[in-house]
Amino acid sequence: MNKLETPIFVTKSFLPPFEEYTHKIKEIWDNNILTNLGPIHEEFKEKLNSYLKTNYTTLCTNGHLGLEMSIKALNLKGEVITTPFTFASTTHALVNCGIKPIFCDIETESYNIDPNKIENLINENTTAIMPVHVFGTPCDVEAIEKIAKKYNLKVLYDAAHCFGVEINGKGIGNFGDISMISLHATKVFNSIEGGALTYNDSKLKEALKLYKNFGITGPESVIAVGGNSKMNEFQAAMGIVNLRYMDKQIEDRKKITYLYRELLKDVDGIKTSKDIKNVKHNYAYFPILIDEKKFGKTRNELYEKLKDFNIFTRKYFYPLTSNFDCYQDEYKNLDLKNANYIADRILTLPIYGSLNLSTVEYIVNAIKIIKKEAIIE
Repeated sequence: MNKLETPIFVTKSFLPPFEEYTHKIKEIWDNNILTNLGPIHEEFKEKLNSYLKTNYTTLCTNGHLGLEMSIKALNLKGEVITTPFTFASTTHALVNCGIKPIFCDIETESYNIDPNKIENLINENTTAIMPVHVFGTPCDVEAIEKIAKKYNLKVLYDAAHCFGVEINGKGIGNFGDISMISLHATKVFNSIEGGALTYNDSKLKEALKLYKNFGITGPESVIAVGGNSKMNEFQAAMGIVNLRYMDKQIEDRKKITYLYRELLKDVDGIKTSKDIKNVKHNYAYFPILIDEKKFGKTRNELYEKLKDFNIFTRKYFYPLTSNFDCYQDEYKNLDLKNANYIADRILTLPIYGSLNLSTVEYIVNAIKIIKKEAIIE
């Protein structure tokens, strides 16, 4: 099988028709408002709030600052129980806000935080649980809510991967105290950069507004130590235009996901994810789990071999955040058996709305060739 001439990367940002975007940003030239919660920002906020089926939405310049704003708005202190199987942002946000992350092991099916292991980590210093909906697969929100109520803890969801996901028709942003959904260029839906904080408590609206704009309440009044997380009009304009195409994008991703699953179902040593009943998925990622004994090669070997075909995958998430150089001295000998196992074997394959189905077939054929070579060796 010949090597692809053009490289296939793990993701590709969606861009709307150029003319639609330029038509929208013409409004910026008409009113000369570039940022500071302008009219396009407010329009995007309302449209997004409706699409996500939440009571309140606060926009911010990126998801990471959204997490930090949320931590401050919820007045979290001390220790927060979270997952190590996540992107750096989740853990860094806690540490940047002076909080000690307490790492809980994960489930081997969903790759999400294991609710059965949370309670043993709760002590007098615990103020919240910060789970991650990994790859857009919802956590066990009912179990987590039950634990939070029992111990009077806040719940802040890192829902970075979850744009458009619903549980029983309920938008994912309705669970917990606040959910952060990333609108980064690499996500299912993007506003170039950006983040959306969704919540149901109206009291959080003013607190979040405060922390996203330096704590300013008036020309001569600053009542809190906030930062600058205001989404500008160019980002908001991209969000408005992109939103018109999201249902089609998610449907295209679904077709790709189903084809991957069908073509990989008989490949021994590769495990794929499944849809969950009563969940509307967004098919944000396509992770596979490699059993090196059955497949014949390790995850790392498959990752490198696919490059020979001009296919670029991602070890996502690897390493665990608890194993980062900046944290490993503080977090040693943790009971994270499942998380370590998954992190050493996970690989995300290319997926984006414009990925040709014939290219999906090529990628799977490349995987099968690599497996066949392993058997011969």
